Formats: sequence, C-alpha cells, structure tokens
Amino acid sequence: MKITLRGGRVIDPAAGRDEVTDVFIAAGKIAAIGSAPSDWHANKEINAAGCVVAPGLVDLAVHVKRGTLATELAAAAAGGVTSVVCLPDTDPVLDEPGLVDMLRFRAQSFHSTHVYPLGALTKALAGSQLSELSKLAEAGCVGFGQAETPILDTQVLLRAMQYAATYDYAVWLRPQDPHLSREGTAHDGEVASRLGLVGIPVAAETIALTTHIELARATGVRLHVCRVSCAQSVELIRRAKSEGLRITADVSINHLHLIDLDVGFFDSNFHLTPPLRSSRDRDALIAGLMDGTLDAIVSDHTPRPSSAKQVPFSESAPGASGLELLLSLSLRLAESADIDLSKMLNMLTARPAKAAALSAAGSLAIGASADLCVFDPGAYRLISAASMRSAGKNTPFLGYELPGVVRATVAAGYIAYESVA
Repeated sequence: MKITLRGGRVIDPAAGRDEVTDVFIAAGKIAAIGSAPSDWHANKEINAAGCVVAPGLVDLAVHVKRGTLATELAAAAAGGVTSVVCLPDTDPVLDEPGLVDMLRFRAQSFHSTHVYPLGALTKALAGSQLSELSKLAEAGCVGFGQAETPILDTQVLLRAMQYAATYDYAVWLRPQDPHLSREGTAHDGEVASRLGLVGIPVAAETIALTTHIELARATGVRLHVCRVSCAQSVELIRRAKSEGLRITADVSINHLHLIDLDVGFFDSNFHLTPPLRSSRDRDALIAGLMDGTLDAIVSDHTPRPSSAKQVPFSESAPGASGLELLLSLSLRLAESADIDLSKMLNMLTARPAKAAALSAAGSLAIGASADLCVFDPGAYRLISAASMRSAGKNTPFLGYELPGVVRATVAAGYIAYESVA
C-alpha cells in the first residue's frame, strides 16, 4: 500500500528535521520525504496540513494481559504509540519462549502497534530461579526484568546480572525495597500522615537503586532503571552515568505532572506505583529529563477494572491507564515547562528507542519502518471514561482538557488508527 502524508510539519528528532513537507510510504517503509519517488501513485492520501507528522511514540512500560491485548494495542494506536515494551507480568508470566512466541504472533496479527516483550528475569517472577534467558532472547525478548516484583536474594540478582552481562542482555529493574515499602500506598510525608495512609519513604527507592547500581558496576551489565520517582534517584543515576556505567532510566508521565498533594480526598486513581512524591522530586525529574540523566518518558500503562479502584484508597490496586494520554500529557508538560516540541518528541521517540536498543523504532529515516503519528497540537480533547479505548478507565486525569488530538497513526505501513473527525 502506498500512502502520502501531505503538507504536515515533519519533526524527526533523530535526524534534526523540522520542516513542512510531504512523506511518502510504500511497502511498509518510508520511501521518501519531500519529493515523491518517480511514477508515484498513492492508494491513500492523508491531509496533514496544520498537523505534526512525527515518528510513532515508543513506550517502554506497558502492562498488558493476554485477554486484553487487542484492546490495549488499539488504545496505543489511538494515542500515536507505535512501539511498546510489554512488561513480563502478563498472565501467564513471560518466562517461557512459547509464551513469547504466542504474544508476538497475536500482536502481529492485528497490524497495529509493535510489541517488544520483556522476558521474566526469574521463573514466574519468584526471584529464586533464573529463567532460560538465552532461549527467551532467541524468541524475541529485548531485555529481562521483574516488573513490580523485586528479587529479595541479592545473590540471585548478582548471578542474573553476571549471566546477562555475558551475553550483553539488558536487565530492567524498578528499584523498591519491599521491606521499607511494605503495605505502603503513598509517599511518606505530611499528606500520608494527614490522611492516615502508610507511607513509602524515598529510601525504599534509593537503597534498592544503590544496590542495583553497585551490582551493575561489578558485572558490567546493561541496566535500565524503571520509573524513577525522586530527586535522590536522579542524582544517583547522574553520578553513575558520569562514571561510565551502562545505565539508562525512564520516568512515568504521571510523576512529571502530579505530586502527593494531588491524592486529595483518597482518590484511588492517584494510587500509583511508585507513589507520587513531592514537588521538589517532580522538579528534579523534569530537570533530569532535560539534561539527559533520564532517557525516556513512559506511560506506565496499568489498566485496572473499575472494581479494583472503587474501594478505599489503601485497598485499591495501584496503577493508571496511560497509553492514550502519553502524547497529550507530554504536550501539556512542554507547554507548562517551556520545552521545545522537538525536544519533547525526542523523549518519546528516539531516546526511548535508543535506551531499549530498538533499532527499528523512533525515527523517520528513509527505508525505515513506516511508523508515524499525525497529530494536531492545537486541538484539545476532554478526557472521560467514555472516550478511552483502553479496557482500563483508571486515570487521575479524568475531566482534564488536554492538547494534541491524533488524526492518524501508521504502523509498518498500515493505518492503525484514523480519526473520523
């Protein structure tokens, strides 16, 4: 299929491109930008005038259960996301090659957003026995992690990193000490104390992160730190990078907008993992993104049924649905923090693709996979449960009016989403 995207503002941060021009797609690839190839006849033309044409977004933190894969990939496409890293806490856990094969086959059959599986570092995420990492890598896993389940035995974690380093596999870990965070549901501060909630101290993250960094130093493994939430962690990662350690890191878009005060009157949509922290932490996270300490913004997409959120705050399941909101919330952040649009898109495309070593994603290079997002940065939309395509309607941004309406999403040359407006 041949597609022409006509007259859009083409922004490709990876190439430093920012100009109003045309994009031509053929055989699932980007055939040309600017002038049409010889003897060009498009099967479909999309008028992108007034819109931005950018690489499809790359989201490095998506929780998906097998039964909702089609729904969540449709939500991703509607949000301009064309590549997602699927965390290993699926049902069942991604700890066997056959399960990875099945996930990838189903994802490819939808001709929508690309799915890059993250394999379970340990069997059943139990933290005791290593998974067969080499076989999982052959099946297509781009790295190995524990999702939200930490490894309690440091000896096991050391051996896992040693094995991964031998084959240059990346290890993805979210730092949180399970003992310091036990039964906690909110940031350990004045808000949690006032509301009577069990707090999770900053030390729960920094102690675990220090361990991860020291083990990475000892083994030379590629370490990706997931969902950083506090200023101290940003400084630890900054220092580790300056020492030459192979470390990358991401931060949830929720933590770039919200702080612990936003929990308000026990609204369970604000029950997140890690917890929302102080305004000083939020400012440090934004600064870490701007100076390159943090590599990527992620949605940390965690859809929950309404029954899991319509309970008391401390009993609710943590997490928020975010695939459809990642672009809009990032554009809003760009407005409020005075961040250049190209720089913001870089944090959603080229930088996460580089951090996860996804060579096929994040750019508009000629001959690259035609993964693009066409959006109107000046159009606004009201976020409501009815408007969300994800099976999970749980988001702290219900009722917000956000910029950035996606007009079309192209994944590997297929039109994965097109607005009816």
